Amino acid sequence: MTYRAPVSDYQFILDQIVDFSAVLDSAAFDEVDADTVTAILEEAGKLASDVIAPLDRGGDLAPAKLVDGVVKTSPGFAEALGQVAEGGWVGMLAQPENGGMGLPLTVATAVNEMMSGACLSLSLQPLMTQGQIEALEHHASDGIKELYIPKLISGEWTGTMNLTEPGAGSDVGALRTRAERNGDGTYAISGQKIFITWGDNDFSDNVCHLVLARLPDGVPGTKGISLFMVPKFLPDAEGNPGQRNSLKVVSLEHKLGIHGSPTCVMEYDGATGWLVGEEHEGMKCMFTMMNNARLGVGVQGVGVAEAATQKALAYAEDRVQGKSPLGRDGAGIIDHADVRRMLAHMRADTFTARAIALACGVALDLGRTDPEQQARGAFLIPIAKAFSTDIGHEVAQLGVQVHGGMGYIEETGAAQYARDARITSIYEGTNGIQAMDLVGRKLMDGGEAGFAILDEIETFAEAARATLPNRAKAVWNAAETLREGMEAMLALSMNDRFAGAVPFLRAFARVLGGYYHLKAAISEGGEGPRSRLAAFYINRMLPEHTALLAQARLGAGDIYALSPEDLSA
Repeated sequence: MTYRAPVSDYQFILDQIVDFSAVLDSAAFDEVDADTVTAILEEAGKLASDVIAPLDRGGDLAPAKLVDGVVKTSPGFAEALGQVAEGGWVGMLAQPENGGMGLPLTVATAVNEMMSGACLSLSLQPLMTQGQIEALEHHASDGIKELYIPKLISGEWTGTMNLTEPGAGSDVGALRTRAERNGDGTYAISGQKIFITWGDNDFSDNVCHLVLARLPDGVPGTKGISLFMVPKFLPDAEGNPGQRNSLKVVSLEHKLGIHGSPTCVMEYDGATGWLVGEEHEGMKCMFTMMNNARLGVGVQGVGVAEAATQKALAYAEDRVQGKSPLGRDGAGIIDHADVRRMLAHMRADTFTARAIALACGVALDLGRTDPEQQARGAFLIPIAKAFSTDIGHEVAQLGVQVHGGMGYIEETGAAQYARDARITSIYEGTNGIQAMDLVGRKLMDGGEAGFAILDEIETFAEAARATLPNRAKAVWNAAETLREGMEAMLALSMNDRFAGAVPFLRAFARVLGGYYHLKAAISEGGEGPRSRLAAFYINRMLPEHTALLAQARLGAGDIYALSPEDLSA
């Protein structure tokens, strides 16, 4: 069984579930029309299915290696990434004046999910470069833009992000990497960074590192951090790679999954760098790309969920075990109630996560000119990142379970999805941090953005009562319960909110899922496969929101009542 990109599902969600037509109608994307988007999705689907997906298993079995200080990539990765660059996919979001496509983020989100589902390890490389291009477009000097962006878009050069250090993970402000002014407009960068995705390779002419470091007069914490471009090879007068810079890959991390993606420990020893943005404003520069990066990680979870679901479904249809309860001779285990339940759960949550991600993309696209949509997108980002990556992990685990004992055997490939998906809940801000962001910073407007979403859900559900009264009533009631839950969260102290942040985020995602499944059912008149899947979700999965909200409003008292000694007893 080979992964096939879910192009038709993306087209359906864009046409029927999220307000993508508003994006196409906006002045920001007047060069993009519906036919162009359809063609882009189809071409990206072919690339993901036919070129990238066949490399996924090989990347796991023959991982990237460090040989004589240079990363040797998995077989076939260099050629496939060459096709990604040649197709213009690295520059999907880059501005046309810089050589990019200038596509809506919503479309790029769909493409990135397809590539992630095909091979997560490989897809991380263009995603890192996309993020670097965005940061440079917003903050770099004209000279840096003119030199670096065209080469990053073409794939000649690749990009990385260097934030994390051994003593500074989620607390970026604790970093110790130093920057010294050289007096000629350049800076000397010294320090060590860890967990650097695609920190080196054997196919690009240069690897360009964006590095966070602190100048001698930088104040403690995040406000004293600056951002620097530190290339592997120093560009010469013609802009070509010249002298080797004073940096190296110390080692590759030995990871649970994504073996084909080289995760590097980087050492900078007085390496020459150029300032990006203003001194001491490095975090501002990084946060410019953080929203898109978190959404990009979210759809990595969706991609793995899709791939795991496809594999589990194919296995369940072919694997014969016991007598079919439906009386079908030679039928696979898909006829058994619990297996059918697991597969329906996998498909329903994959659809939910995909719809949330695209709704977030639409809001961010429209938010370029609409402050209300910008607030909506900001509110949805932590949900899209955390829920989608949690679902990627959970669906992959269900995929192993559908395979039974064979799922625990590496040869089937089911376990790889479970291993690969696990990192997505951790990086780009752990999912606990995403939940804290939702109940903290994203509720600083008094819940205005969140309540606006609930108003939209209730309005739609009210109108849907005429067609699907029972399902519409369930969704309306869930939205109203969530409204009460959000009001309760707003009344809590911040640390009490944090104690219930994770169940609150999951509850919000559950209700969004009910809304999007209801819209899917209405789109086909309440009869058809999407309507039946919607009934499964609304009847069996949506009710989880009640228990989740009960947890969310409890506060932190019972958590802190357990002492460290209690927990070690």
